[in-house]
Amino acid sequence: MSESYDALVARSDGAMIVVTASDGRERAGCVVGFHSQCAIDPLQHAVWLSKANHTYRVALHAGHLGVHFLTPDDEAIARLFGERSGDELDKFAHVDWSSGMGDAPLLAALPNRFIGRRVALAEVGGDHACFVLEVEDAACTEEFEPLRLSALSGLTPGHPAEDRPAPAQARTPEVPH
Repeated sequence: MSESYDALVARSDGAMIVVTASDGRERAGCVVGFHSQCAIDPLQHAVWLSKANHTYRVALHAGHLGVHFLTPDDEAIARLFGERSGDELDKFAHVDWSSGMGDAPLLAALPNRFIGRRVALAEVGGDHACFVLEVEDAACTEEFEPLRLSALSGLTPGHPAEDRPAPAQARTPEVPH
């Protein structure tokens, strides 16, 4: 079953994004492949962050997240935010960025993005947690082409799979206001 599921997901070749967060003390960001629009009214988008990730720990205390869509020209940024851990490196020292709505860090090189206010967080026992965001601001260039998962097949994650915590019982943590 796992091989068939893996084949289905690989063939869907999802768009890759960088999610950024700030908790008022520190910033974080990581490459994410698990995300989707999840409501129309209000407009909502869900992103799943690895619990092993520095970004997850910062996002737990953030009210807003930045969601930046990568293009095929953004491989260097994908490598910085996908292969390096924020536990070891301030990724934002290597890119131009500004503070957006709700203090969400915005990457200047990635103009195809939105800022979402966190409205829900679901941890259902897996190695990722789902952050549901209500879209409050968005920008898209005319000729936007997303970077697909297949283009990043050689990416080595900043945290290996064994760094992920063991699955826990399902719970829904409090959302900051």
